[in-house]
Amino acid sequence: MDSPTRITSYQDKFASDFARLNREWLDAHDLYEEEDGVHLYTPNESILSSGGMIFVALQGERVVGTCALVKISQVEFELIKLAVDPKVRGQGLGRRLTEHAIRQAQRLGATKVSLLSSTKLTAAVKLYQSMGFVEKSLPESQPYLTADLYMELDLAIPYLAKPVV
Repeated sequence: MDSPTRITSYQDKFASDFARLNREWLDAHDLYEEEDGVHLYTPNESILSSGGMIFVALQGERVVGTCALVKISQVEFELIKLAVDPKVRGQGLGRRLTEHAIRQAQRLGATKVSLLSSTKLTAAVKLYQSMGFVEKSLPESQPYLTADLYMELDLAIPYLAKPVV
């Protein structure tokens, strides 16, 4: 029997799993870019040191999912590096990780969560749309060549059934 999945905050011991899970899906969709490597291989410097957060989903001690928030401003975070182990996909873990990240952004006073993605990632795009993210014009100053989709979630619009904790 599988252990229940729990979501926890990033610790350095999760670094290799954070990089591995994200690199696997980026490579599988031919989306890996140098900018991804900055986040994957130096998460303390590129995400955490500027006020961002990383979350990992654990089954027992095994990392089966990741999600991160980069702090853009006092009121905006960017959702990045959502990845779920192929062995546990289809169980709602991507949604759970995203909801957890959004609640943490709300707790810190954010009014908006944004993201960049690729229309190649149809399951991810459907997930984001189902959670209330709305497609907007792609920013001119974004670092990814393969990103062709920009979405925002207005946190003033209630969409999560669970209260902010």
